[in-house]
Amino acid sequence: MALGYVGVLTIRVEMPWVASLKEKRALVRPVVERLKVRFPLTVARLDGLDAHDWEVIGVATLSNDYGWVEETLRMAADYIAKEGPYRVTSEEIEITPLGSGEDE
Repeated sequence: MALGYVGVLTIRVEMPWVASLKEKRALVRPVVERLKVRFPLTVARLDGLDAHDWEVIGVATLSNDYGWVEETLRMAADYIAKEGPYRVTSEEIEITPLGSGEDE
């Protein structure tokens, strides 16, 4: 039995109509900030920071309950998909068990 679970969600969002980094940040940053407030998550803009038309957002959480980790990441993915004026082109959830739960 695992001691806990670390869940990571990565989502790529694209907005081909955006012409500048400033415009992209104005679309993505508010969603990232609201996500941090709304859910018990760590959120970061991971990749595409120098590209004006796409970005990868990373989300992580930790719990002793696998189902809770999975549900929380799914809610975060749904929130990202519906809150921003962009297209979600890929998403991946990875949940990793921590430790064995037995005294060593």
